[in-house]
Amino acid sequence: MYEDGRGLLTIGALARLTGVPVKTIRSWSDQDLLPPAARTPAGYRLYGADAPARLEIVRSLRDLGIGLAAIRSVLHRESTVAETAAQWADALDAQIRTLQLQRAVLRSVAARGSAAEELPTMTELARLSDRERRRIITDFVEDALDGVHAPAYRSGLLAAVPDLPDDPTPEQTEAWTALTALVRGPELRAALRRLAEYSARTGPAAAGETAPAAQEQTAQEQTAQEQASQERAAQERAAMRVAELMRLRGEEAVTAGIAPDSPAAEPFLAELIAAWLPTQAGTPDPPDGDGPHARGRLLEQLETAAEPAVERYWQLLCTVTGRPAPPRWDRAGTWTAAALRAHLRPYELDRSAFDGTGPDRVMHAYQQVIRDVSALVAAVRPEDLDLPTPCAGWRVRQLLDHMVWENLMAASIAEDAPRTDHTADHLGDDHRAAFEDSARAALAAFTHSGMLRRTYGPYDAPGAMLVQQVVVELLAHGWDLARATGAPTGLAPAVAEETLAAARRIYGAAPRTEGGSFAPERAAPPGANATDRLAAFLGRDPAVPGHDAVAPGRDPA
Repeated sequence: MYEDGRGLLTIGALARLTGVPVKTIRSWSDQDLLPPAARTPAGYRLYGADAPARLEIVRSLRDLGIGLAAIRSVLHRESTVAETAAQWADALDAQIRTLQLQRAVLRSVAARGSAAEELPTMTELARLSDRERRRIITDFVEDALDGVHAPAYRSGLLAAVPDLPDDPTPEQTEAWTALTALVRGPELRAALRRLAEYSARTGPAAAGETAPAAQEQTAQEQTAQEQASQERAAQERAAMRVAELMRLRGEEAVTAGIAPDSPAAEPFLAELIAAWLPTQAGTPDPPDGDGPHARGRLLEQLETAAEPAVERYWQLLCTVTGRPAPPRWDRAGTWTAAALRAHLRPYELDRSAFDGTGPDRVMHAYQQVIRDVSALVAAVRPEDLDLPTPCAGWRVRQLLDHMVWENLMAASIAEDAPRTDHTADHLGDDHRAAFEDSARAALAAFTHSGMLRRTYGPYDAPGAMLVQQVVVELLAHGWDLARATGAPTGLAPAVAEETLAAARRIYGAAPRTEGGSFAPERAAPPGANATDRLAAFLGRDPAVPGHDAVAPGRDPA
């Protein structure tokens, strides 16, 4: 296999020795990766004793995906194997990220059952580099806030520019697709600009002069600017704590079924305002204490921040980056805003509402109302459960569920374990049994717990008055049920008149605000019975069957 006795290998012998095809060896030789040591008189290539080892180096580097030019650089000592390996490893990393993203897009398309029209948008994601994706968000923020002097707000948005992970899940891929569509639409752009303009107008930066350029500042000015920056950072942290407090207290109030226009909302608002006031230091015209100015300012902030498109933006950003989704503010924010509208002035309790509530008389009234309302409930047929009621948006089933809840909640208060499952289904498959069981539990709790002679809550409300509230609610909702099912509305005639008087005493000063517990009081027709007049006082119209008068689920707690 050797030629002319010099220990040289023919190309065929080298191929047999290494297992590399002759055609491949010839190609690599032509590209100066494996130069022949000599040639035969006929021009055939001959390779030296080092050729097999050199050939193995070339083959190993090719198997790792390294290009021929890079291999040539290694063999000619222009770069080391380590340097070349590092460069190609980086290139492979980029290629792997691209393949992973393409795989994620394909999986998302398959999982969503995407239509052909969606493919261009989906595949655009696979083509973009990390830098290009970041640039989409950066350009959007800069364009949306162009001309608005709100540096803190702008820097906060730019600090949250997302990076997709190397191997995104289908959910992250879909979130990026949705985010891209969102930032290209006008709704989010307008919403962010409104928030930035509000920040520029009312934030701490708006209260002072713009700081001089750094190169023109004295050491004293630089120190003052650093202190101001630290104060702003502290205010931002305080604002985050206030936002979390609002979310927690608002969720607690909603869960407990506390109506925002109820006196029971006041302690929540007082605590929130006390925590919020320090965050307004340095703002234009800061409030100096709890009052209409402070509550109006906080309400304005909540109403300005209520931008669904912006909330969607942050939710998608967190999904894209794999961070925990921010807590939802819609329920707590809506409740707090409604409570502020109803209580723009700190609530001053009129304790006369607690007067005249005799425990024995209240128990008698509860028994009379339960007797008549239970008869109404027992007469409700399964097909009646979907009938509309005077409570806007409530069918008979929702109305019955709420009445069961009233009993269960009152019983749990009597037992010092207030329920928190306001939104659960309390009716089950047997509405009659559910109501009877709840009434039986409430009656037992009122009788044996000492509730009627105790006080409850931040205002030390008499337990007897809390039971009186349940009497009012059940009689009013019994009227709703009678109207919905076509039954007579003259319920509990022996106690209806005094129940109406109690309702006027307890709820006479309650605000009649949009979305609140009660619509404005109606005029009852001549000759109306006491229960009809109770319904009219609470905002129903006794003259119009099925009149939508009161927001569901807003009964005072």
